[in-house]
Amino acid sequence: MTQPTSVTPTIVTQDMLDSWADDLHGPVALHMKQRLVPVEGEGAVVFPPTYADIGYSIDTLSDGTKVAQIDSVGAQANRMEPLFKKTPTDRPPNPLAALVPQIEIVLGNDKTVSILDAGHRLGDALVRSSELADDAAAAFAAYQERGDAGPIAKLAPTSIVFGVWDSRGGHAKLPRIVQSVIRAWDVDVLHRAAQYNPPIDYVAEGELDEAGDKSESDSRSELGFRHAPAIWRDDGRKERVLGGIVARDGIWRDVTVNLIALRALNGEHGSALRRYVLGLTIVAATDPQDGFLRQGCLLTPDPGSPAVWHLVNRGGERSCIDLTADTAVAYAQDRAKEFGVGADRSVAFDRARARTAIDLKKGGKAKKRGSG
Repeated sequence: MTQPTSVTPTIVTQDMLDSWADDLHGPVALHMKQRLVPVEGEGAVVFPPTYADIGYSIDTLSDGTKVAQIDSVGAQANRMEPLFKKTPTDRPPNPLAALVPQIEIVLGNDKTVSILDAGHRLGDALVRSSELADDAAAAFAAYQERGDAGPIAKLAPTSIVFGVWDSRGGHAKLPRIVQSVIRAWDVDVLHRAAQYNPPIDYVAEGELDEAGDKSESDSRSELGFRHAPAIWRDDGRKERVLGGIVARDGIWRDVTVNLIALRALNGEHGSALRRYVLGLTIVAATDPQDGFLRQGCLLTPDPGSPAVWHLVNRGGERSCIDLTADTAVAYAQDRAKEFGVGADRSVAFDRARARTAIDLKKGGKAKKRGSG
């Protein structure tokens, strides 16, 4: 996979951004492609996420090459959303936190959880089981019944930016305005082996008797009382332990801003709403990302292959644009003032709501089983 040919980019202005938010015949998307490299250097071993039952998520293309998922769309969204979260009091304030309402759910033990940390955002069980539940339901209903996304934007605008599904309520669904994914191309999968040796021989020292059966031996190995080789996964399949991958054709991050989905947002102040959401979106899309994805996977941008942003028109024509983080933040701050950021709120978690939801779910399942 090669980086697009470098051309002189068009500098993005606020007027251009406004037109992209409002012009129904305007461009369909913004797209950025960015090459990433491991901190150990090009061609070094990196570790993708490991999923239950399948291990690494790797697909084989028709030419026989393999593509590995390094970070999924959902994982990338969860990394971008906390950009807008206020920082602890012992750290410098986060200027991006002023762009969105700071909503916190307080639990009975005085622990607080930001809605920006809730995986399902405004549709999360944490929200449905709090004093915010009725307001969230009303906001989803406004979108579902009238196409008005304004109430959601006043409560949880990042639910619009990164997408949300009220799957356990009225089933309102808002598509992601921005999505990002990281893939490694033309990969080889490596495996690893390890050996744990206990500090003493517990049997030889008389501290433990000889193991009577395999179950006893396995338990001792798991607890560190016995040698424990990590060559095979002892789960019946005898699979080798995964040891990362090597990407022959690079690691690439793709970021897409869906301008059609953005322009579908309506409300009493539709234009101001769309411009506000676009501001938040491009802030998330252009912010330099922390490349520490997991143990064994610390990535940085490739300085020899700078990221390239393209504007994609309806006919498929692509033009190179200069969209910077500074431009995005300035635009977002101005449009947030025009739209009016929703109020910060601190609401209590409601155990009774949570208990009622669980009981109703259990009752529905029991009734379904009984009818069978």
